[in-house]
Amino acid sequence: MSGLKLIGTGGALPAREVTNGELTRRVDTSDEWIVSRTGIRSRRWCSPGESHTALCLTAARQAMERAGVGPEEVGACLVATFTGDRMTPGTSVALQGLLGLPEDTVCFDLNAACAGFLYAVHTASRLLPVNGRRYGLVLGAEVLTRVTDLDDRSTCVLFGDGAGAAVVEWGEDFPDLCAVMGCRARPETLCVPGVGTGEASVIRMDGQAVFRFAVEALPRCVTQVLDRAGLRPEEVDRFVFHQANQRIIDLAVRKLRLPPERCAGNIARTGNTSAASVPLLLNELAERGKLRPGQRALCVGFGAGLTWAGALLELGIRS
Repeated sequence: MSGLKLIGTGGALPAREVTNGELTRRVDTSDEWIVSRTGIRSRRWCSPGESHTALCLTAARQAMERAGVGPEEVGACLVATFTGDRMTPGTSVALQGLLGLPEDTVCFDLNAACAGFLYAVHTASRLLPVNGRRYGLVLGAEVLTRVTDLDDRSTCVLFGDGAGAAVVEWGEDFPDLCAVMGCRARPETLCVPGVGTGEASVIRMDGQAVFRFAVEALPRCVTQVLDRAGLRPEEVDRFVFHQANQRIIDLAVRKLRLPPERCAGNIARTGNTSAASVPLLLNELAERGKLRPGQRALCVGFGAGLTWAGALLELGIRS
């Protein structure tokens, strides 16, 4: 058996904090309405001069420094995103140059929306064994304000910007990720129309349909990962869920009968950051000393597509 360990994390959030109070002056909503339906109290938005690449660079450097891994040791650099600074080349290519990664490092961006980070982690687990270098740099990053209609009260309250990074190490004797992934073709449920379609390239969402999907997909994904790993919920130290909506998470926690203290989140301060959500939360938990070597973290992402992914990460966090 071969697999990955998470050995370093990093994160970057824009400087500007946007509270619910600020949004009430822009659209017809209220702090009580936003908090009761989403759990969000504030989020971070990029200001002019703050870029997707810059957020990724800060998060990547932090993760590599904490992991004690140099550029010459990285065999793959994968960025999960759909809001990069350019349509092509991807942010991963920019990071290769900015970080000084070897020219034979596998670099590409991956779009699986809010499940993208876990898709990328699973992909890294397959690339590293044939690359010759055992360390991978995996990021989830979004500047969702670029594709959000800031005058649409149903969506502008939900989304934030940010980047999260992880350094993973591959080993022949490391535990398998026990990953599960899937897609249900419902593009009209949550999408961003592309350039040249004649439609505005902003987030379009059927909130009720997304909610119904998420409250079914999240607990199912957790159960499937546990079944593949042959574990009981009490044998998992941390549950790290995509921060889409606090009500979705609360329903899943109750359905699975998980201890809430092992399902801590950060949606109140970050909003929904799509692909950045899971790695940002992993980084926050690591910074608070909540992730320790030898522990297990069961991570789940779900979103546009409709896509979902889950994986069991062995923790080898280095201090």
